[in-house]
Parts: sequence; C-alpha cells; structure tokens
Amino acid sequence: MTLEVLRFALRGLAANKLRSGLTTLGILIGVGAVIMLVAVGNGSSQQVQKNIERLGTNTLTVMPSTSGGRGGGGGGGGFARLLRGVGGAAQQTGPRAQAKSLTVDDARALADAKSAPSVKSVSPVVTASSANATYEGTAHAIQQFVGTYPAYFEASNDPVARGAYFTDDDVLNDRKVVVIGNTVAEDLFGTVDPLGRQITVSGVNFTVVGVLKTKGSSGFQDADDVAIAPLPAVQQSLTGYGALNQIVVQAKSPKTVDAAQSEVTGILNQRHDITGSNTADFQILNQASLQSAISSSSRTFTVLLGAVAAISLLVGGIGITNIMLVTVTERTREIGIRKAIGAPKGAILGQFLVEATVLSLLGGLLGVAAGVIGSQFTVVGVQPVIVPSSIALALGVSVAIGLFFGSYPANRAAKLRPIEALRHE
Repeated sequence: MTLEVLRFALRGLAANKLRSGLTTLGILIGVGAVIMLVAVGNGSSQQVQKNIERLGTNTLTVMPSTSGGRGGGGGGGGFARLLRGVGGAAQQTGPRAQAKSLTVDDARALADAKSAPSVKSVSPVVTASSANATYEGTAHAIQQFVGTYPAYFEASNDPVARGAYFTDDDVLNDRKVVVIGNTVAEDLFGTVDPLGRQITVSGVNFTVVGVLKTKGSSGFQDADDVAIAPLPAVQQSLTGYGALNQIVVQAKSPKTVDAAQSEVTGILNQRHDITGSNTADFQILNQASLQSAISSSSRTFTVLLGAVAAISLLVGGIGITNIMLVTVTERTREIGIRKAIGAPKGAILGQFLVEATVLSLLGGLLGVAAGVIGSQFTVVGVQPVIVPSSIALALGVSVAIGLFFGSYPANRAAKLRPIEALRHE
C-alpha cells in the first residue's frame, strides 16, 4: 500500500513538472536564505571576535573620553626604565597637560608596581594618521604610524614575521627605526627585502628592522597598513610632544584583568582629580568584557537574520498549500474514480501528503546545497561560516512545512464523496 501511495504521488508531481518545479523553488530559496544569512551572521561574529583577540584578553586600553589630542595605542617592555628615560621629553606644560589629557606621567604612575601590582606592562602611544612614506621614488600613505614601546607588540599581539622588534635602547636613544606591516612592505618595496633599508616619513629617515605578520583587513581598515616606531622618534618627527591618545595596559594574566582595571581606575582618578561628583575624563576598554558583550550581541544578530530568512520558508509553505489546493480541484474526478473502486480514505490522504512532503523535501535538499555553495563566497566583506545546526533546522522545518501546509488540501481530497467527485467537470 505504501509503495502504491508513493507511486501515485510521484506520478501526480510528474504530470505538472513546471508547477512542481516552481513550488520547489520557493522552498529552495527559503532554506538557502536561512543557511546563508545565519552563516553570514556567524562569520561576522567570528571576524569581530578575532579582531578583539588581537589585543589579547588580558589587555586594557585607556583612552580619553573627550575629543582632542593625537591618536594612539600602547604597550611597554622594560616599561619602568623607559618611562623614566623619556618621561621628561614627553611632558607638556601647556594647556593640554592642565586639561588632564593622558600623558607619559600617567603611564609612569600606572607602571608603579606598588600602586598597580596586577599590571605587567604599560605603554603610552601616539599615532599619526596617513603618514606619507617614500622609498626610492615609491610613495605610500601609511594608515597608522604608531609611536610606542617594545612591549606594545606583545600586549597588542603583533608578532614579527621577519626581522625583529626595536629595543629599549632604541627608545632611550631616540633611534629612527621602524617595524612595518605587510601592506607597507609590499607597496614600498615590492619584491625587495625591506630589512635594513630606509624609508622617508615627513622628511625623516627611518630604518626598517622588522615586518609584522599578516593580519588582514577588517571592513574599511587594513590591519597590515601600519608602521610602529619608538615613541620619542614619532613624537619628534610627526606628532609633537603632546597628549597621548591611548595607554595600553597589560595585566599579568587574564585572571587579574579586573584587579588591574580597578588599580588603573584608582590611580587615574587620583591623578586627574576625579571624585564622585565629577565625570571621568578617561575611559578604560576591557577586551574580555567587550568580547563577551559582542558575543551576546552577535548571537542575537544571527538569530534575527535567521528569523528574517525563515519568513521566505513560510511563504514557500503557503505556496505549497495553494498549489495542492489547485491540484485537488483539477483531480477531483480522478479522486472520485479511485474512491469508487475502493481506494480507502487513508490512501487518498497519504497520496497528497506525500506529494507535499516530496516537494518540500526536494526543495529543502536543493536549498541546503545552494546555501552551502553560496557560503563559500565572501558577502559584503564577510566570509560566511556555516552553522551545522542551521542546516538540520532548515531542512527539518522545510519537511514540517510540507506536512503542515499539505495537510489541509490532502484532508480536503480525502473527504470528497465519490458521487460528487464523479459528477465534477
């Protein structure tokens, strides 16, 4: 009986190939859209997570909460000695210092092991945006020219692929050395080895001592279009001895991040005369907390994308109902004949349910294939990452839709009285 029902169902679908194909297309689009959009949301989430992880989960970034000053980020290696060595040169007696901007004095205070025992390293940083660099007639506008200390590389997870970092002595002696990103290396040097060669930035020569490992682009920001040099050299050549944009603080371990943040907050509140009635003129970005918050937001975003795509599955289900109702109407006389010669109600019901289920299952399988293939391509700068559960869910929902939306037309066909069906023209 089961094989006979299946045979009649497949024969009915084959009799109207175009109609069956269009109905299947509706389910295909719905399932493919669910898988693709969930993959895009998941890929976007992972991309953001990787960007955050580049700074490390035990890193705090201190930034001014008001506009003004020059850009930057930071880290420090042998940071206590470096802060003593170049602190005087970086001080500002003008309005910026009086306005409680972030300064090297602040970084020196944060590097005090007695006041901040949970802090491993501190690095004040200045950044010059779009610094024009040249090498033997070739020019390139570096998106970010950073001045900092050697420990910045560890704190910001910036390992070198070739060469080495600059050293504490380079910082203390104001040497014009630089570590460049892969984009800068390719645009300025091409196939030439950049190590030991000099680039000119705003009329000042910097010797390349290292090339960073490739990080890739993130949206409109190219993480490899960067140059990192000793803080005094960048201040002297590009930014001037003004306020810092950032101070990157590295905690001793991920477990001590909260303690380090509390210590940093207390020290800066005291130095900047921040009391309970005053608003802090700085903000601290905790990478671990940011990662957790973005993970939660990304999950919500992914679910929302999936829900929007699921609407097309619902539309496909309504299409199945419509097509099956038309099919029942067209085949009313056939149904009457089958019932007149003894076909039970269950056989008629099963035939039309099988037809609806086959349409939705076929559309679901094709939709899975389309979604998987589509996820291999970059979408608006995001590489989709398939969520296996979305495939199972979308396919299961497509079959359920076939059963649900096909049940009404099937039940209507099964309830037809033979005499009325035979009279139908």
